[in-house]
Amino acid sequence: MTPGHYETLLLDIDQDGIALLTVNRPDKLNALNSTVLSELESTVTRIREDDDVKLVILTGAGEKAFVAGADIKELNTLNSESGEELSRRGQEVFAGFENLGKPVIALVNGYALGGGAELAMACHMRIATDNAVFGLPEVGLGLIPGYGGTQRLPALIGKSKAMELILTGGQVKAGEAMSLGLVNGVYSTEQALDEAKKLASKILKNGPVAVEKAIEAVNSSDRPDGFEKEAALFGELCDTEDFKEGTSAFLDKRKPDFKGR
Repeated sequence: MTPGHYETLLLDIDQDGIALLTVNRPDKLNALNSTVLSELESTVTRIREDDDVKLVILTGAGEKAFVAGADIKELNTLNSESGEELSRRGQEVFAGFENLGKPVIALVNGYALGGGAELAMACHMRIATDNAVFGLPEVGLGLIPGYGGTQRLPALIGKSKAMELILTGGQVKAGEAMSLGLVNGVYSTEQALDEAKKLASKILKNGPVAVEKAIEAVNSSDRPDGFEKEAALFGELCDTEDFKEGTSAFLDKRKPDFKGR
């Protein structure tokens, strides 16, 4: 995939198939607006369709913010109809990351507030810099988190603590976010990208089809048919070439050569 021109995003793909996707509005603390949402959506589609991209690291430009919420000027014009439409739009775009089928690691560098926290939660894993701050302050605007935050935060940290954070609009720093299970690791600003790439390398050593199906199975873990979905996906993988290669390599005491099929 040849990275295209974006107004609000930067996309860089390395030789290992790791796509570094950056929300690039540092003067606005990388706040979400309609252009950012549209470009995120189109980029997810391109990444999904490109076999050379194996994994995504999503971050924000600069050191102050990952994404510091939505653009309040846009929110200020909403009514019930347009508000519901915007919420569904944000949910759909963020679900694109959650259901991408390729691992997405959020590198949260600074503030992840409102829609920014919701975007980070839609990613499969989160690495935070030591100055990262998470929060869902929407109740202070007379709103609720509308891009999936009320659904994903309880799944990540439990209903009671999620209620506290959402109802108070409170913020948690990186260390507390780590203790709550909201992030996978906390590192200095200088180390965070390297640590995210180390995590990526561990994932990319495994069978890509298995990784894709594992994401699908885990995403079904809170649904009534989660166990059925797991069994069906397990069965599908047993017919893949990667399964045969992985088991043969284990028995032969060699490294597997996965082909992604």
